[in-house]
Amino acid sequence: MQGNGSLLSASNLKEALWVTLNQVKAKRMLPGHADAVAAQAREILRTVKVQLQISGQTNRPVPFEVIEFSEGQRKRTRKEYE
Repeated sequence: MQGNGSLLSASNLKEALWVTLNQVKAKRMLPGHADAVAAQAREILRTVKVQLQISGQTNRPVPFEVIEFSEGQRKRTRKEYE
């Protein structure tokens, strides 16, 4: 992956899925391995979705981790968000 490397972000997740798909198409990755990668991506996205739903239903702010995931930024302190 390019960009922020190992930073867990929506952009990096999308890139990892595209790399996985292209590796399967090129027969450099087994479909079962790609399915495991896709399952992990689905779980990450479900978690983010649930966090957003909870925030919306409880009128609480969106968790910092969700903002960082969507924006692909480093961890910040609470003061930096204010």
